[in-house]
Amino acid sequence: MSSTARLNLPFIAASQAQKEVTHNEALARLDALAHLVILDRDLSAPPAASEGDSYLVATGGSGDWAGRDGQIASYTDGAWAFYPPVLGMLAYVADEGTLAVYTASGWKEYGALLSEVATVSRSPSGAESRIGTVEEELTGLSGASVDTSIVIPNRAIVFGVSTRTTTAITGATSYDCGISGETSKFGGSLGIAAGSTNAGVIGPQAFYSDTAVRLTANGGSFTGGAVKVVLHYFLPVVPQE
Repeated sequence: MSSTARLNLPFIAASQAQKEVTHNEALARLDALAHLVILDRDLSAPPAASEGDSYLVATGGSGDWAGRDGQIASYTDGAWAFYPPVLGMLAYVADEGTLAVYTASGWKEYGALLSEVATVSRSPSGAESRIGTVEEELTGLSGASVDTSIVIPNRAIVFGVSTRTTTAITGATSYDCGISGETSKFGGSLGIAAGSTNAGVIGPQAFYSDTAVRLTANGGSFTGGAVKVVLHYFLPVVPQE
């Protein structure tokens, strides 16, 4: 046996001359594949690369990547080295901000570990189930009410909206968290002191248009303070083909 079973790391043979060549080749391969970071998995032609950059070759590999579809391309010593993925390999896909695991049926995403909006399952036709935990900090509160720039997406099923007062609110004696027309939907008379929190859970409710969350001042208008607002929802994505 001249190499390891999984990663194909070369062994040093008995009485081998120039053992450092074999040893360095094994280290280079291990450096590329351990704690794998894939910069992009949608490219079929090799990009300009820096030492240590790794990509997953997309279908239709061309140039130096010709015939390497589905392999990991790592730029080492000024040239591309190619490695086939192995079962159970875990990779961070940098441009997508997601984790992927190599399975018997190809790469599967495990973005729920990293993303604000994560795909937790996908059908062969591209339909998806996504879970969202999306936040925004509203600072310098001013006026009778303030709306978030983040929105509950159209067709989302909302479980709740949570809040934390991150900087003490001034001008108001409390505040409500809701939406236009239902200003205390996710909580009423909430605390203005820094550190005050509220888990504004509701019975799961579908929304049929993009909807901002509104903070409404009680006992006077906002003159200062900051509140972190977090949306908690499920979002279905229709089949793509």
